[in-house]
Amino acid sequence: MPGPEVLLYGLPLAFLAGFIDAVAGGGGTITLPTLFLMGLSPAQVVATNKLLAIFGSGSATVQYWRKGHVERPLVLRLIPLALTGSALGAFLVQFVNPDAFRTLIGVVILGVGALVLANKSFGLEDRYPGLSARTLAVTLPGALIIGAYDGFLGPGTGTFLMFLFALAGFNLVRASGNARTINFATNLGAFVFFLIGGQMVWWIGLPMGVANALGAALGARMAMLRGSAFVKWVYGVIVLLVAARLFLAR
Repeated sequence: MPGPEVLLYGLPLAFLAGFIDAVAGGGGTITLPTLFLMGLSPAQVVATNKLLAIFGSGSATVQYWRKGHVERPLVLRLIPLALTGSALGAFLVQFVNPDAFRTLIGVVILGVGALVLANKSFGLEDRYPGLSARTLAVTLPGALIIGAYDGFLGPGTGTFLMFLFALAGFNLVRASGNARTINFATNLGAFVFFLIGGQMVWWIGLPMGVANALGAALGARMAMLRGSAFVKWVYGVIVLLVAARLFLAR
């Protein structure tokens, strides 16, 4: 078990992870390697990461929610589907090795990033039409599929969610607000599951969670202040980080 000195680098990295996750997702690309570097077992890493992710996603959700950047009627309809999908994905892990899909998902997320960045106007203006049939046709199955991916493999879930909401017509600031809210719900569901397993390292997860929450609050405020163009730039960076983690993780 590591000593308290690991928090000397764990806290600032958790803060940075919270910041980027609140803007464009992908905070796990920082927190998971950090926890492994501390010497925790794989089970402890996954469980402790969910503990600190609750703080970060919850903090970002509060910021976006208070400023009206969460489409509540839609998001509240999608959360049950995302939770159902997450449980389904966690169930499938017992029968299918997720590592076999890492390269494929890495290629997919690079394609998503290329589509977002190549279309200069994509996600910059808000064209959300309301709870139309098209909106529900895009988001309902999308939330279920991305939720299943979250439970099955995980990296880039927030990034995929942002793309889903941008496809539905939201600008990238509102897309991020919606994505963080659903992420918070799925993190909470996973947290309960891992809590039962008893693998969380609380003395690491709690202080890193506070740092993650502070970074997330700043990141969400920065996204709302700087607008969708800033979010789009960070999104591109996160796509590369998530893809690299998928390609290199073994």
